[in-house]
Amino acid sequence: MSTGQPGEQRKIRVAVIFGGQSDEHDVSLRSAETVIGALDPDQYDVVKIGITRDGQWITHGDPLAALVAASPMFALSEGGNIAPPPSGSASALAVPSFVQQEIDVVFPVLHGPMGEDGTIQGLFELIGVPYVGAGVLGSAVAMDKGVARQVLEQHEIALADWFLLTRNEWKNDPAGIQTRIETELGYPCFVKPANLGSSVGVSKVHDASELQKAMDDAAYFDRRIVVERGVVGRELEMSVLGNESPIASVAGEIVPGDEFYSYNDKYIDDKSQAIIPADLEPEQLALMQEISIAAFKALDLAGMARVDFFLEAATGKLLINEVNTIPGFTSISMYPKLWEASGLPLQDLVRELLRLAIERHGERRPPRRDV
Repeated sequence: MSTGQPGEQRKIRVAVIFGGQSDEHDVSLRSAETVIGALDPDQYDVVKIGITRDGQWITHGDPLAALVAASPMFALSEGGNIAPPPSGSASALAVPSFVQQEIDVVFPVLHGPMGEDGTIQGLFELIGVPYVGAGVLGSAVAMDKGVARQVLEQHEIALADWFLLTRNEWKNDPAGIQTRIETELGYPCFVKPANLGSSVGVSKVHDASELQKAMDDAAYFDRRIVVERGVVGRELEMSVLGNESPIASVAGEIVPGDEFYSYNDKYIDDKSQAIIPADLEPEQLALMQEISIAAFKALDLAGMARVDFFLEAATGKLLINEVNTIPGFTSISMYPKLWEASGLPLQDLVRELLRLAIERHGERRPPRRDV
């Protein structure tokens, strides 16, 4: 890539896209700050692209500063006031200007629906630009906790007992759903929106008296709801990196400060504890790495993923909780911390993710074959 100056290489132009319309908007901004800070300015030109909560694209000025100024999370943590994005900085559709900026590769730092679920990945495919992370299929499948569990079960990967229902099924037959929960899962159980992360809308239900509120909370965020047996044991996480030949990091353990690793525990109260590396027997670590890579391949993922586990106390079994295709990159996020503990610092990790994105883009578009 030439700059026009003899002997010089032009910088790689990276678009970092953040914010978005999901309830993980604020987490995305924190992740974007970390990713942008890890991009070596001698190697990369960074193009910041923000998406507001109502879907407006911000491409002028400093989109990250504009969205941070409007973020309740940042306002609460820093004692500031919530302000709207600057007037005139947003446009309803910024795709034409996005294409015209001659982007070499995109790093989407968008958590949850409309960012992690294959929708924006489809846009990148349409305009033919390399991007970090899983493709349309893998993103969509992994985002939906119900579909992901069905795929993992087909590959004989162990999960806690669970079932899927819809908002209407709960509305039309709450007594029947309650009976099914008590018969098949028991209490405590977890009720989760199928298509959100960061523990948004997740409730731990101790008895029947808590079920209505938990279902209402989950149904507010999604029409599909996962109910899962409560597992007593350790919460473990592992990072995966690669395309066709992925590798797994060391393991980490989360010791929740709350009753479970809730949204408040992750991002507000800051009471949870991360233990890296987790205290595991060598054979437990090897099995966890093997299962993580198997799940990564089963879901057709690429680039990166964080795989969350339970190590059940009663049985000693490793059970997958969920797989995240765009894991957090905040100051407390396990994905980059686990790779740092594995010998891959943040700056090198981000560089490798960009390399993998470009590599995979070339593999998806092989040279045209003569007919």
